[in-house]
Amino acid sequence: MNAAPDGTESAGPAVVLDGPGAARLAPHTPRPPGPGEALVRIHAAGICGSDRELYQGNRPAPYARYPVTPGHEWSGTVVEAGDGVPEAVVGRKVVGEGFRNCQVCERCHTGDTTLCTAGYAETGFTEPGAMAPTLTLPARLLHPLPDEADLTAAALLEPAACVAAAALRARVRPGDRVAVVGDGTLGMLAVQLLALGSPAELLLVGARPERASLAAGFGATAYRHHRETEGLGGYDTVVEAAGAPGAARQAAGLLRRGGRLVLTGIPPAGATELDPAALVFGQLRVDTVFGAPPAAWAHAVRTFAAGLLDPLPLVTHRLPLAEFEKALALVADGDPAVGKVLLHP
Repeated sequence: MNAAPDGTESAGPAVVLDGPGAARLAPHTPRPPGPGEALVRIHAAGICGSDRELYQGNRPAPYARYPVTPGHEWSGTVVEAGDGVPEAVVGRKVVGEGFRNCQVCERCHTGDTTLCTAGYAETGFTEPGAMAPTLTLPARLLHPLPDEADLTAAALLEPAACVAAAALRARVRPGDRVAVVGDGTLGMLAVQLLALGSPAELLLVGARPERASLAAGFGATAYRHHRETEGLGGYDTVVEAAGAPGAARQAAGLLRRGGRLVLTGIPPAGATELDPAALVFGQLRVDTVFGAPPAAWAHAVRTFAAGLLDPLPLVTHRLPLAEFEKALALVADGDPAVGKVLLHP
């Protein structure tokens, strides 16, 4: 980092969204960490569908605050710690939780930090995000990584944590029949994490058959295009990770009676999804996931550190921050050759 005219350290530009469709690069000066905070030098920040929503202005008002620097999926290295933070954290490779929970309400005390009653606040949406050279955040949100960790792969641990929340709720047992609907980043990570439960069958349903071989390497036993699932059923657990119209209904249709459905995708407003009568007659159990609580983060980081979770094959593009809008376009164009897109300061 170079010294700015006022004596502070200038780290280069950051992406700033002044409002929907209004992106620019702006000078970035690292904010020194206050008590309980840490300053992280960002290695990579991932682009996901919610970043597109933020750019397009499609997120509901409580879930976006402009101007804002986006970036809630990231990895980096701690370069400075504030008062009250162990000095040993400096120099550590880390990832970090996005939800800025209060830690004192009833929901936080039960571990449901994504349901914090103090109101929604999240890195990259209402708080400054990681599409910048540095990020300052509460040190309690950090998850240290092994010294040998690949920070490019680690940038996918935020979506992995969300999927880990789904996997923990899925409660897969050895020998279960399991399916995942959605072959995007979330679905592919779900396959890896659910495979750790030793299911007898692990089906991936998606829209990109080109991913079948990669899914097999991740642990899937079969792949089906989402238009070719007629006649399939009897699954003990199905995780929906697509968020596309009709995906939740399709996922529910794959279950046996008494099976478990875990929803992670958010369908467009007005989409016709689950049939309540079918849920009741089938005695289906439905769980939902929004974000990732600390236990899910710990699960994702632990499996990554142990070499049981490898997100790196999902990364197909790495661009500089200056190409933020190009990165959004890549994610949006539906090209099956485009997987995870990362931005590097």
